[in-house]
Amino acid sequence: MAHRQDTASPSESSASSGPVPAPSAPARSAPACASFEELCAEGAAVPTEGWDFSWFEGRASEARPSWGYAVSLAGRLAHARAALDVQTGGGEVLDFALGRAARVPALLAATEGWPPNVAGATERLRPRGVVVVAAPEDAPLPFADGTFDLVSSRHPVRPHWTEIARVLEPGGTYFAQHVGPGSARELVEHFLGPQPEDAHSARHPDRERAAAEAAGLEVSCLRAERLRMEFHDVAAVVHFLRKVIWMVPGFTAEAYEPALRALHERIRTDGPFVAHGTRHLVAARRPA
Repeated sequence: MAHRQDTASPSESSASSGPVPAPSAPARSAPACASFEELCAEGAAVPTEGWDFSWFEGRASEARPSWGYAVSLAGRLAHARAALDVQTGGGEVLDFALGRAARVPALLAATEGWPPNVAGATERLRPRGVVVVAAPEDAPLPFADGTFDLVSSRHPVRPHWTEIARVLEPGGTYFAQHVGPGSARELVEHFLGPQPEDAHSARHPDRERAAAEAAGLEVSCLRAERLRMEFHDVAAVVHFLRKVIWMVPGFTAEAYEPALRALHERIRTDGPFVAHGTRHLVAARRPA
């Protein structure tokens, strides 16, 4: 199924749990003379802090969901009194949305659990008036009940529905884009082999709807899309798996050298390695 590409700016599009935004020009792969060892070393040397995926430009691509999450978030921020962004990463998406919003909430907060991202998000978001709080992703949210009328998140590791419902005021909304079931399954299974179906269904939208409703939220929107991803060289694969660490847990180029070499030869022979990401848009309201 074809999808309209996200029309947001590169700074918004590149903040993702996938590679770079859908390309506007043909991808520029690594020079044909680059060896397997050189490409692995290059992918292993790129810093992984934050959610800026701009390094992938010309090395990998991913189609964007049709709904344009960050632009939509900007519209919701303009009508919010107090907003919280959960698992904000380096703050890139929230920063973009605040820059596009017609007005910003009087109270702005964000949480993040990974120390390098906390530092980056604080530096990026402080000028916007956002208080960044270091909080582990699996810990209770460090805010009082009913503090926010808008809670947002882009690609949380997992949504803590009871905590989201608790910090929302009556009538408040959770608005988010989640990674869906079996995202990049083709890539994961190249390294780990066939995975049990339960491993691919844990993030299913129907399961998330049920969990949200069990926490007392009313789901008003749940849209899902499957999106094409392309990897044009093995350096992009190495960097991607180092950055999105839950795809292949414990990944290093050394530990997976045989699988990487096989993938390198496959790309050289057949062209880009194709996988598919899954995303869903969620809007859920705490009843008044």
